[in-house]
Amino acid sequence: MTDADVPAAFPRETAPPVVSGAQPKVCARLSNGVYVNGQSDDEREERWLLCEDLANQLVRVARNEALAHPAQSPTQTLERVRVSVARKGWVSPDELEWLIRRLNELLGW
Repeated sequence: MTDADVPAAFPRETAPPVVSGAQPKVCARLSNGVYVNGQSDDEREERWLLCEDLANQLVRVARNEALAHPAQSPTQTLERVRVSVARKGWVSPDELEWLIRRLNELLGW
């Protein structure tokens, strides 16, 4: 699998180019002999795989939530799942938004 397999809509984490302080610092790290700023393609792919797996696991949770609260709309069900996942801190806010959109696709709502 390569970064080309990661959906274009999946967010890419970015690091601020400079950190404040008495002396400016550049946010970069050495990776395979090259200085990298932000998320590498491999790191992005790993995050996508994690989020894709989580979305698939949450299908059952969302369906159970919908059955437990039949009066609520699919949007309300997804919002309840979003709040629950956000409390866990498993994914970044941008990844969470992608995750909920993906869950909606998987559920066909």
